[in-house]
Amino acid sequence: MAQPMSLEPVPFPAVILAGGLGTRLRSVLPDQPKVLAPVAGRPFIMHLLDQLEAAGWREVVLCTGYLSEQVEAALGSQYKSLRLTYSVEHEPLGTAGALRLAVEQVEADSCLVMNGDSFVDADLAAFRHWHEAHTFPGSLLLTYVNDAARFGTVEVTEEGRIHRFLEKQGKAEPGWINAGVYLLPCVWLQALSAGQAISIERECFPAWVQRGLGGFRTRSNFIDIGTPESLKRAALIFASSVANQQETS
Repeated sequence: MAQPMSLEPVPFPAVILAGGLGTRLRSVLPDQPKVLAPVAGRPFIMHLLDQLEAAGWREVVLCTGYLSEQVEAALGSQYKSLRLTYSVEHEPLGTAGALRLAVEQVEADSCLVMNGDSFVDADLAAFRHWHEAHTFPGSLLLTYVNDAARFGTVEVTEEGRIHRFLEKQGKAEPGWINAGVYLLPCVWLQALSAGQAISIERECFPAWVQRGLGGFRTRSNFIDIGTPESLKRAALIFASSVANQQETS
């Protein structure tokens, strides 16, 4: 897995979207939230927490909903050097609605946002430093895939400005995709209507393009656990990574 370029403590929190229903996983995960799906012997979300800790984060807000009590029971209020707090949605609010609720707990001016059901093997510290070196108020981490049929793609200029978002085309073509990791100003989230179901991918990002969104491009491995097939692939990839680390240690 990628190594961070810096271990300096990050002065703003990470927010993980961990409240998805996981309906497509019910056949293999009938009574657990998908962020707790076992991957290489551990709940999937622990791989995300390890990545955050290695990049210098110390505060994490977990946006939970479906079976939220299981997530809190599994992780508690502390994971290694990370302090964990919870923002619980009592009815589905969509990705942006969940963030609008969670941002009430954030005192910083910005936050890192992560999808709880995907993992990109990228250097989060490098992403943060790239974002801070540019003038974009918000930035997305993008990765390149050879088959973007399952994903919407992102058009980005050479200087890193996101030009537009394209819906899923259903074509087995390569392209840059949203890797589910964002650096966003909290004021954007605070301006959203509280208590309403809103999608950050479908409603917010296309509207925010005119405000200025950066796209940090990386050709890093991308893993999602949205389907039984992709969950199985994720387990194989992480198990292989652990085996390689043990061999080289």
